[in-house]
Amino acid sequence: MLGPPYERQTIDLGTDDEGPVVATLVRRRAERPTGRAVLYVHGFVDYFFQTHLADFFAERGWDFYALDLRKYGRSLLPAQTPNFCLDISDYFPELDAAAEIIRKDDGHDTLLAMGHSTGGLILSLWADARRDTGTIDGLVLNSPFFDLNAPWAVRRPLAAAASRLGRRAPHRILPFGLGTVYGESIHSDHRGEWTYDLAWKPLAGFPVRAGWLNAIRTGQRRLRAGLDIQVPVLLACSTRSFRGTKWHDNATLADAVLDVEHMVRYAPRLGRHVTLARFDGGLHDLTLSGPAVRKKVFDEVGRWAEAFLAAGPTAPADAAPAHAAPADVHAVSTQPADSAGVPTPGS
Repeated sequence: MLGPPYERQTIDLGTDDEGPVVATLVRRRAERPTGRAVLYVHGFVDYFFQTHLADFFAERGWDFYALDLRKYGRSLLPAQTPNFCLDISDYFPELDAAAEIIRKDDGHDTLLAMGHSTGGLILSLWADARRDTGTIDGLVLNSPFFDLNAPWAVRRPLAAAASRLGRRAPHRILPFGLGTVYGESIHSDHRGEWTYDLAWKPLAGFPVRAGWLNAIRTGQRRLRAGLDIQVPVLLACSTRSFRGTKWHDNATLADAVLDVEHMVRYAPRLGRHVTLARFDGGLHDLTLSGPAVRKKVFDEVGRWAEAFLAAGPTAPADAAPAHAAPADVHAVSTQPADSAGVPTPGS
């Protein structure tokens, strides 16, 4: 659907109770390959459409891969429940398959995993589960989904009750929703600058189902209890959240989906080498922020990769050396997972 230079590969994942299951790997090759590759994983109510992100890496010699997970975007088949899973580990087979294609079939020696929102939660748990395999060399989390954006009573007792329902009636629709503010802030038909398929990424999202919520809460509890990711991690998020349910211009300068303080709070729980970067004016998907902010995001990702992945120059091959001012990095952390000030598991 993107056309050249993009390619797609379907990954057969067998069947489940709704029939055949597939994932889709989208590839954008660099003109001057360096043996480095990126594997990008989208968020909830999402799919890969951020071609400017692929361009950024491809111009620097990185082959770019994006995975539309099962029942998302290009991988959503007729009669399937959109964006549904029963456990975060359901996605591990397509991640394993994508990594094998990138590493073995395409011969890359460096692999950076990059996840947005729910994709950040999924990749964190996968990186921890595969920590002894050498599958990835680094992990970038773009506004990861570490906790529900709701008052404590909703996040804990009410969500716990809904999760228990998810074990008995997983497809039951819950009275939770994403709202339309974030969608309005990014789509070109409204107040944003981006064009994407509203059938795959509706403004108000798809219904939230009890089984999916149970899968998310189980994964989040596992993460908050402490992971042991062995590779360097860059966690990037906005400096503020927007909590309104009706449109306000402030939504164009903040994360209008998640509470960014949850991301900051639990960052040290990922592993022993975590860098935290916060961007003033950043949206929920930082790569869809305004031009000045997303340039800072890309500059920071490039510098981090060069520093921690021995990635070599991160400027385009035909560009003059750049001496850009540093991004708004509000905190840099290389703390152990049991560092002071981290909440106790389950809090």
